Amino acid sequence: MLSGQKLPGYRFPPAVIGYAVWLYHRFTLSYRDVEELLLERGIAVTHESIRTWCLKFADLFAQDLRHREPRRGSRWHLDEMCVDVGGVKQWLWRAVDEHGAVLEVLLQEHRDTEAARSFFQRLLGKYDVPEIIHTDKLWSYGAALRELPVLHSVEHVQVVSTARCNNLIEQSHRPTRRQERQQQGFRSWQRAQGFLDLRARIANLHHPARSTVPARHRRHHQQAAFKTWQDTVWQAA
Repeated sequence: MLSGQKLPGYRFPPAVIGYAVWLYHRFTLSYRDVEELLLERGIAVTHESIRTWCLKFADLFAQDLRHREPRRGSRWHLDEMCVDVGGVKQWLWRAVDEHGAVLEVLLQEHRDTEAARSFFQRLLGKYDVPEIIHTDKLWSYGAALRELPVLHSVEHVQVVSTARCNNLIEQSHRPTRRQERQQQGFRSWQRAQGFLDLRARIANLHHPARSTVPARHRRHHQQAAFKTWQDTVWQAA
């Protein structure tokens, strides 16, 4: 059984709370699935408690993981997808670098120039100006780039989404779609944004994908990822 010093106001130690939050965001699981997995390990906790942990600690964990991430690549791949949030259509904007690591995710109500500009500004507030930006042929990207002088010198490559020319970002959207189906749509904007942000940071932590590296290197990388997650949990606690 996972053990350790308990947090004030909580019956369980940070190791248990962190493990539950990691399970929920790392894999396509429901709160009840996580409840059952913990029970198999001798930890009796309700799915409602797990939901509370995820809501309370998601932002703290995501911020800490972001600060621990290495320097990212200079080629951005951007795309947007439609998601259901509380029965209302929203647009999830996502950016990854040339290695497939997620740079940023942002839920917005619109898919226009203002939304594209806001997303670029959010990226520029956290990363250096890229060398190349790959997007689909949505006109809002080009209009937003023209409105931001800092990006005037950046090469803008427009690709055809249906031709899989921007496959890195299209692959990155797949886990979100699976989770959306699992949850039968997201319940609220704030919860969806917090969930997707932490899920992206955890995905980066365990990047590259399992099938792209030799088993020995993969195990070493995963052990390092587990250690980083444990440090994040104790830091936030």
